[in-house]
Amino acid sequence: MYQQMIFVNLAVNDLDASKKFFTELGYSINEQFSDETAASVAISDTIVAMLLTRQKYAEFTKKEIVDATKSSEVLLALSAESREKVDELVEKAVAAGGSVTGETQDHGFMYGRAFDDLDGHTWEVIWMDPAAVQG
Repeated sequence: MYQQMIFVNLAVNDLDASKKFFTELGYSINEQFSDETAASVAISDTIVAMLLTRQKYAEFTKKEIVDATKSSEVLLALSAESREKVDELVEKAVAAGGSVTGETQDHGFMYGRAFDDLDGHTWEVIWMDPAAVQG
């Protein structure tokens, strides 16, 4: 069965530092689709973050590329299998040079935290109780 994928393209200031950041979170770099201007980060079987140098990113748009530390371009949200996994990923991000952003959201059936990566892109990590999702 076909599974639709998402490729999130992000402009980064320092490709090597960004690759190191995401590998420290436990993700792998797919070298087949990476070079000196881009890195393909496999987040899951269906989610890929394409880290692009600002020059490479500019080849795909005529729009101004925002500075994600000053302007919000997108909020990225990843699911986690437990509350503990939410905390674990955020703690890895902080240890790798990212920063916690926003307040912890704890609604009992849903728990989430967020971090900014090295370039200021905001990543939310959310757990939802499967029983609440099923209704």
